[in-house]
Amino acid sequence: MSTLNDEGPRELLEKPNYAVISTHNKDGSIHNTIVWVAAEDGVLTANSAIGRVWPTNLERDPHVTVLVYEAGNPYNYLEVRGTATATRDGADEHINSLSKKYIGQDEYPFRQPGEERIKFVIKPDHVRHQKQG
Repeated sequence: MSTLNDEGPRELLEKPNYAVISTHNKDGSIHNTIVWVAAEDGVLTANSAIGRVWPTNLERDPHVTVLVYEAGNPYNYLEVRGTATATRDGADEHINSLSKKYIGQDEYPFRQPGEERIKFVIKPDHVRHQKQG
């Protein structure tokens, strides 16, 4: 099994490669959405606004799968299965760092009035890196 600190996963996570986060809806079905991610000290992090579907799902059931894929080669990908913990501490700074990484802006430009950010720290139970091509 790989770790997030291995060369392939680390390279995927250092670059602005998009990720698909999969959570469980209340009815048991799977909800998928595209997110920005980062690696911090051997864990995966993601950020959203309180009240959106996938953060609400994780607050109810913290089990999550994240698939990160290389922009030019989706066959170079990283699958992370784990458990997410939510925090508001540092969530605003975190979304700004993701904004810098993904779109080159120092401050996240899509914030809505009254929006509260939430950061998720995903502790990996399973990490798999696959690269073809």
